[in-house]
Amino acid sequence: MAEKGRFAPSPSGRMHLGNLFSFYVAWLDARSVGGRVVLRMEDLDPNRTGEPWTGRIVEDLRWLGLDWDEGYGVGGPDGPYCQRERTALYDAAFARLQSLDVVYPCWCSRAQRLAASAPHPGEERDLGHCPCRDLSRAERQARAMVKAPAWKVALPREIVRFRDLIQGEQAFDLARDCGDFVIRRADGVYGYQLAVTVDDALMGVTRVVRGRDLLDSAGRQLWLMDQLGYPAPVYAHVPLLLAADGRRLSKRERDLDMGALREKHSPRALRSLLWGLLSMLDDAGLEQNFRTDNIMKDDIYLELSKLI
Repeated sequence: MAEKGRFAPSPSGRMHLGNLFSFYVAWLDARSVGGRVVLRMEDLDPNRTGEPWTGRIVEDLRWLGLDWDEGYGVGGPDGPYCQRERTALYDAAFARLQSLDVVYPCWCSRAQRLAASAPHPGEERDLGHCPCRDLSRAERQARAMVKAPAWKVALPREIVRFRDLIQGEQAFDLARDCGDFVIRRADGVYGYQLAVTVDDALMGVTRVVRGRDLLDSAGRQLWLMDQLGYPAPVYAHVPLLLAADGRRLSKRERDLDMGALREKHSPRALRSLLWGLLSMLDDAGLEQNFRTDNIMKDDIYLELSKLI
């Protein structure tokens, strides 16, 4: 099978330097093994994602010179390339999980807010055993008369192991480290973990390069792939770019977003800046010599005032 990497931005705001850094490493990784690149818009939540950010992402990536072979704005055999248009595929995967009896209805309110977006550092997770999992049939029927449930997977006490190309050997106790998680909200919007699992598999993605904050998501997604009979990709979780005080760059706070970066830098200069950040971790010296196994695990601290 030909190698394939991907960009999978969430169009909920202007991209910032941290997003670009992850995409840049993903692009280098795919190209270094002669692979293709796909651009997919992770726009599950209709209340948080969409235009003008979708168009801005495409414009900013093209301005920087990060190209892709298939996906949003290009087309290809595995579309559509926006998650909000792929609901039928998620329906089929959800029905399969129901047939395996590994999902259950949940009425916890947090499920609504967090399910359709990738988790953020410091964000509370549903770790461990959800009380809704223990409700009787009668209790579930009574609650369903009042309020539609979200749906969670019932994770077993099982260890998922894999080798991350950057972070090394990983082992996650599903019940302890990941916990039951939402795969469909009460309003029918599918959760991030299920959608990403289905999309990576059906789009033929073999290499997933993304931020280190999503490392534990790999454990969840590998378990889902196993349940659904999908082949697993290899993972590479890159260091995060952090402010000097340890704060993560954020769309919400507009840290070094593309608007500010484009005012300050040319495409060539910004790409050189990204390579310079990578060169702090990678001694290859040239883009053509890129190797993920040269990248260190630790996050990168930045003096933000010196970059804009």
